[in-house]
Amino acid sequence: MKKLISKLLLGVAILASSACTKTDNYDGPNASFQGNILSSEGGNLLTSGGSPQIWLQQIGWTTPQTIPCKFDGTFEDTKLFKSNYKAVPTGGAFWPITDTVIVKIDQGSKHDFTVTPYIVIKNFTSTLSGTTLTLKFNITAPIAAGLPNIKDIQPYVNTTKLVGAGASIRDFSDVNAIAINKAYTDLSDADKSITLTIPNLIPGRTFFVRAGVRLSDSFNSSNFSEIVQVDVPK
Repeated sequence: MKKLISKLLLGVAILASSACTKTDNYDGPNASFQGNILSSEGGNLLTSGGSPQIWLQQIGWTTPQTIPCKFDGTFEDTKLFKSNYKAVPTGGAFWPITDTVIVKIDQGSKHDFTVTPYIVIKNFTSTLSGTTLTLKFNITAPIAAGLPNIKDIQPYVNTTKLVGAGASIRDFSDVNAIAINKAYTDLSDADKSITLTIPNLIPGRTFFVRAGVRLSDSFNSSNFSEIVQVDVPK
């Protein structure tokens, strides 16, 4: 009887070992998807890290996934499965898009999305005087009616090119924000001409700077200017 039990246990162990070493015949993710989020006002929509995102849902699957956008408004994911997907940009400072598009994702697939930004920053200039930096620009709204309130306008300052919401030096950025808390339609023409001042930059250092306009949508999202390099002399 003991011999029989031993043989049975040996057989189970062999079967278990065989199951563990069985080759997985499913292909891994072998497709890529890249593109741009274009502004309806021209060029790429300038963003901050991780916001906005491209929302994807593989046809036949219920769990969606997202691709974070880069600061220059581009996106890329090289670890996707070949398939047809529903896709839409979301989570940024632009008018929401409710209709998804169907994209066929294979090796090297590309697609651009066009969005209408809440706010456009125009005529952006930066002037350094000693250790004080002054930013000037104008803001416009492609669609004013129904626009979320503008919460604040602020500079973003960092020592790397990764500069924006969540990637800035507080003592140069947050402390120099201007609270607005108004509807765009309640702003005068003078209110739409913005001056931001960043004092006491460190001599001999290089900074990367941009401006952002934050709105009171569900994402607390911001529209951004381009990034400029500022070299503070010693």
